[in-house]
Amino acid sequence: MEMKRCISSLTLEQLTAELKAMGQPGFRAKQLFHWVHQKLVTDFSAMTDQPKALLAKLEEAFYIAAPIIERRQEAKDGTVKYLLRMADGNCIETVVMRYHYGNTVCVSTQVGCRMGCRFCASTQAGRVRNLEAGEICSEIYTAQKDIGERISHIVLMGIGEPLDNFDEVMRFLENISSPEGVNIGMRNISLSTCGLVPKIDMLAGKKLQLTLSVSLHAPNNDIRSGMMPVNDAYPVEVLMQAVRRYQETTGRRVSFEYSMVRGVNDSDACARQLADLIRGMGAHVNLIPINPVDGSPYSATDAANVRRFQQKLESLGVNATVRRRLGSEISAACGQLRRDEMNGKA
Repeated sequence: MEMKRCISSLTLEQLTAELKAMGQPGFRAKQLFHWVHQKLVTDFSAMTDQPKALLAKLEEAFYIAAPIIERRQEAKDGTVKYLLRMADGNCIETVVMRYHYGNTVCVSTQVGCRMGCRFCASTQAGRVRNLEAGEICSEIYTAQKDIGERISHIVLMGIGEPLDNFDEVMRFLENISSPEGVNIGMRNISLSTCGLVPKIDMLAGKKLQLTLSVSLHAPNNDIRSGMMPVNDAYPVEVLMQAVRRYQETTGRRVSFEYSMVRGVNDSDACARQLADLIRGMGAHVNLIPINPVDGSPYSATDAANVRRFQQKLESLGVNATVRRRLGSEISAACGQLRRDEMNGKA
């Protein structure tokens, strides 16, 4: 028996081709796209302006991504963290963060991760599979319906490496930014990568107006390779060349994520090396006090040392801010809820 496909993953162009192949007029595709990506229905029977015969055919061939909220945690600061169960039983995590400018959702792009960063809970059990474009969209739709408020910003910084799931992430970006859907503009979307250089170049070629955020976390190869195995394939100097190419091609500023780890990457010497590495790029550095992760050998730098590091960077001409810690009391470190569920602790 042929497996049903996720209709939520199809772009409007792909959906139009599918319906034409079924003998349907092209305008039906836009109507269906509206139902899935604007009205956020999860059942074909809710599409009241569509012929019943067509809905029956769609029901036979497709499904609409509609994850189940397996677990929901809300912090005092309004941060909401979801453990979502997908149609195949696998779980992922999605987080809503409230800011003065609107609601930001942090989405996962894979079930698990194979990058092996040693401070991250998401990668401890490896990668199970990639998420489809429609499944990534459904994280946002599920959260938006749950909180009853519009999601205005997206960060692709949840479980998984977005550029390791390049094609599906590109389709997700097309669908989520479509004026025929929820229409979240590219300038309100940030994509984080640990540094897959060939994929950074591919992304640059798309010339999207999103913000590229590079998980750097160390100013030299010795420290970074110890924290992030990807650095063995794409050393710091190779990564930085790709980042500069990205800036030249897109005209977009790049930001750098820098998780502060006690006694590893938080010295004055590291601050000086980091400043030398990115000076002249107009880049922004987000300093991140890491959330504690069971099984990780790393601990967080204390707040005073984070502030000192920030001041050192700024004295060297680098724009740096300390990321506000959100949802610390609800296991906000990415991957912890999923890992607890896999270990039977949820």
